[in-house]
Amino acid sequence: MFYILFAFTYGLFIPYMARRFAKFMPASFAYAIFQIFKPSANAKQLIKSPLYKTYLWRSLMSGIISASLSYAFIQHFGYENIGWKLAFLFLLLLLAEIDWRMYLLPDILTVPLLILGFFASSWNFGFTIAADSALGAAAGYFIPSLAALFLVWKNRDAFGGGDIKLLAAVGSWLGIECLLYSILLASISQLFISFIKKQKSSPFGPAIAFSAIIIAICFF
Repeated sequence: MFYILFAFTYGLFIPYMARRFAKFMPASFAYAIFQIFKPSANAKQLIKSPLYKTYLWRSLMSGIISASLSYAFIQHFGYENIGWKLAFLFLLLLLAEIDWRMYLLPDILTVPLLILGFFASSWNFGFTIAADSALGAAAGYFIPSLAALFLVWKNRDAFGGGDIKLLAAVGSWLGIECLLYSILLASISQLFISFIKKQKSSPFGPAIAFSAIIIAICFF
């Protein structure tokens, strides 16, 4: 129950943290942490704003999604080393919200996610073994980089630098095989989202994040 309550509370603050990232990026890691916990000077204006109800509902839905996915993780993986797996989940949810809001995947989140993936795999806290983690991280970097060379003639932003780093981080957690499944599922999801929104381009980070979460539950 503690994990579910914590996940719900964390989810409530995801839109706030994403909004704070949008205000001060780019930034160093230390300055980013400082700005997240620093009280916002515009907090009173936000509460009085007509957008406050929309923001409140977004926070509530974020909390429900975070708690629901955490419950699914606990039911599927059990409580052993669950803190590491929830860290994987929480960082992906925050990255998805930031990218959806501002088309940016900040290094101060993707790089720690990558490092945590290596560490968790090396000490058997995560989903895969150390060797597969290293191969997955390398594949997450080089596969989209090579694909971008072929797609750049049509869309120079087919894969952004943040997308590549996020895929490398996902590969460090899931390994090379499940990374490929994640890329496939994310690409299909992205095509569907673009068709529904009737837009030629949309942030790829949310599709990567939720695809990685689904693959982690389905394959481990």
